[in-house]
Amino acid sequence: MAKQILYKQDAREALKRGVDKIANAVKVTLGPKGRNVILDKGYGSPVITKDGVTVAKDIELKDKFENIGANLIREVASKTNDIAGDGTTTATVLAQSIVAEGFSAVNAGANPLVLKKGMDKAVEWVVGFLEKRAQKVTKANLKEVASISANDAEIGDLIAEVFNKVGKDGVVTVEESQSTEMATEFVEGMQIERGYVSAYMATNTERMDASYDDSHILITDRKISSVQDIVPLLEKISQAGKRQLVIIAEDVDSEALTTLVLNKLRGTFSTLAIKATGFGDRKKEMLEDIAIITGGQVISEEKGMKLDAVELDMLGRARRVVATKEKTTIVGGKGKKSDIDKRIAQIEQSSQIQIPEEDVAARAEQERLALDEMIGGRVFLLAARGKGFTAADTEVQSELGRLISQFENPEAFQLQLSAVGITEARLREDLAKQLTVNKYYRQLVTENDVTITDEEIKAVYDTEVAPQEGAPTLEEISPQIKAQLEQQEMQGIIAQIITELRETMNIEVLL
Repeated sequence: MAKQILYKQDAREALKRGVDKIANAVKVTLGPKGRNVILDKGYGSPVITKDGVTVAKDIELKDKFENIGANLIREVASKTNDIAGDGTTTATVLAQSIVAEGFSAVNAGANPLVLKKGMDKAVEWVVGFLEKRAQKVTKANLKEVASISANDAEIGDLIAEVFNKVGKDGVVTVEESQSTEMATEFVEGMQIERGYVSAYMATNTERMDASYDDSHILITDRKISSVQDIVPLLEKISQAGKRQLVIIAEDVDSEALTTLVLNKLRGTFSTLAIKATGFGDRKKEMLEDIAIITGGQVISEEKGMKLDAVELDMLGRARRVVATKEKTTIVGGKGKKSDIDKRIAQIEQSSQIQIPEEDVAARAEQERLALDEMIGGRVFLLAARGKGFTAADTEVQSELGRLISQFENPEAFQLQLSAVGITEARLREDLAKQLTVNKYYRQLVTENDVTITDEEIKAVYDTEVAPQEGAPTLEEISPQIKAQLEQQEMQGIIAQIITELRETMNIEVLL
């Protein structure tokens, strides 16, 4: 398809028209006297909302250049919603004003780059001004903000009461009631700073979250490399009358993830996969926290525990697990209160131990771990592209065709994509990225002949597996130990690549 190109004044005017159209629709919802907006979803009843980001996401402009401007405002609203959870309309109004004043200055002859530097300085001044005048939030403040956001004084009062009770470290979730009354309940739970590994796992396409009630929870420090590893467990859960599972694991490979997503889209079995947070011992402690609060066990590779031998009583349980793309909240864990209280006491005691400011080596290691986690996936993709690896359109089409073939017909596939709020174009992008990374990884495996000796396997078995009560024999667990050591070798190679890229990229981590 031929590309249309606009320059200078024409381009700016088109962008501004798009910004104004979406901002004018959103800003009517601003503040306590804001008005509602009715959205036609194309199916079912119209949606009535006073939420700025909901209005912004629902608007698509016919003119492509205007739609680029609209996308900029959508991005502003979405990021504000992700970070703050509120204030999306205010952010939209500010963005519209910045665009209008900025374009006026540029049209009058101002240098755009100099204008940008001035705006950055203004932001620094405003942030400093606000920080100096910041006040501690009171219950009355909470009530005022909540009442405006909910457009209801009674709800605002209830929300303020709940947040006041749980404190700044507490987590609040909202559930639909089976009665006409509002009620609050305080239960054991926790929140982890990781969300679902794939947007296709979302169960609510409006909020883009995944909510699983009374689900089994598999907690493991292993990587799910193939869905065959957990097929026996899925069968046991199905026999128990359930069709859903929450997985909190080291990682889920693309092959296993594709199968899990397809099963969910086809309605055969729903799986919510979450990548464990933290590094090294911290990750192990986090998994142990989750196991204690849910009444399950950590299926540990170090202990020689096999995924295909997991029993239902080894899984955790919770009243509800809710995951977004960034966070996961576990509500009403089924763990024993005595175990939970004991764990909390241990955490409170250990939290008093801090890294001394002068311990430069420890802080440097903390920075390195944070950097690796932040840039790992994206940098590996960039490195793959830099080495000339790319996914051809034919390869993407072939992979897409394989996915479509899992459904009765292409129409059924498109319906399922619509149901989870994902476009085919977005799916193609994701497939292209994964194919590119896989090509680079396969070359690394070929170039680096990783050889694990029998002596290395036996050394791991003697020190980590044999001392465990009821440990499997060396012959039984030897393939698993070998695979683990090979994976560690490859992780070291990839870590070295990231270290080299760190030296060539201007990346700073603030801790």
